[in-house]
Parts: sequence; C-alpha cells; structure tokens
Amino acid sequence: MLKQFTEVIGSAVLLVLTSPVFLLTAAAVWLTDLGPVFYRQTRAGIHGRPFELLKFRSMRLNDRPLDRPEETAGADPLVTPIGRIIRRLKIDELPQLINVLRGEMSWIGPRPTVFAQIEKYSHFQRRRLEILPGMTGWAQVNGGAEIPWSERIILEVWYVDHRSFLVDIQILCKTIAVIIRGHKPNLQAVEQARCYAIQHHDVDKSDFCNAPIE
Repeated sequence: MLKQFTEVIGSAVLLVLTSPVFLLTAAAVWLTDLGPVFYRQTRAGIHGRPFELLKFRSMRLNDRPLDRPEETAGADPLVTPIGRIIRRLKIDELPQLINVLRGEMSWIGPRPTVFAQIEKYSHFQRRRLEILPGMTGWAQVNGGAEIPWSERIILEVWYVDHRSFLVDIQILCKTIAVIIRGHKPNLQAVEQARCYAIQHHDVDKSDFCNAPIE
C-alpha cells in the first residue's frame, strides 16, 4: 500500500514536471502523422483484469490485429520517424503515468500483455499476473525485446517472488541505463531466473524456450 501511494503521488508530480514533454510529443505525433495522439489498447492487468493501456502513438494508422505481442521492431515500416525517436527514448510510455494514477499499473512490475497471450499461459506463467503490471520491470532491464517472450516471463516470475525496495531501486537505475544505451540481453539474469524456476516451481519444458537469445 505504501508503494502504491508513493507511486500515485510521484506520478502526479511527474505528470506536472513532464507536461512540456507531453505537449511537444503530442504536437509532434499529430503534425507528422495526422490522427490520434494516443494509442489505446485493452491489456491484462493484475489477476487478468482488463484495462485500457495508454501510449503515445508511434505507428501509422493501420489494420494490424490488436492481439499481437507488445513490441514492434523499430524498423517496422509502420513506425513513424517521430515514433522511432520516442520509442528509443521510452517517451511513448509516459502516458502510462495516468494508468498508475488510476491504480491499473505500477512503476515496476511485469509488462501488461494482451489476452491472446495469457490464454496460452501455463500455471507457472500465469504467476506474472499476481501483481500490478509495470511501466518498467526486471525483464525490461535485462533484455526486453531482445530476448524471447518465454525468457521475459521467467524473469517476471522471478521478480514476483523477489520484489523488494532494493530490487525496485536497482530496476529504476537500470531503466535509466536502458534509455541511454538501449536494451542488452543479460544472460546471467536469465539463467538465474531459469534455475530458480526449476528449483522452486513445478515447471515443465513447455514453460521454457529452447531457441537461442537473439
């Protein structure tokens, strides 16, 4: 409760402090590709409860199905020039401070996913839904889109079991590094989470991906 209260107050302050960035980004999105400023999509929150995720729109209007995984490569032709910039700097995620104010998200936690994915989850994988989804998280700072979904999920379940004030501070610091340097796979963290899952959870091979990390 203390964490959520702190994040709500902090999000309100950050919304005020970053309001110039909000206005400039909104203007840039609209002027370079006329259309909605925000991207809205129904995602699965804590315990699988639906909520409307907010992001600055970084792609041209299209008919692409909304049940796709979260990340789209920056080289995707549908990503606008300004979209590539705000994605690289994570500015497109700023509207999620509103989701935090609503109590739908946290600063730190598993990334909110689409329902088409959780329908395929094993019991182990569904454990990532036990806490509020986050704007950033353990999987995001240890590889993010550079590692397979199955690897991200075991990192997120590891966080569910190990979350603490110190771990959250570590994630916030690593998030700044990701914004500056970009995503980089952390094979040690992935292996640590994998070994923990095998030792402490009743998992089977379907919970893990044998494909190499890209």
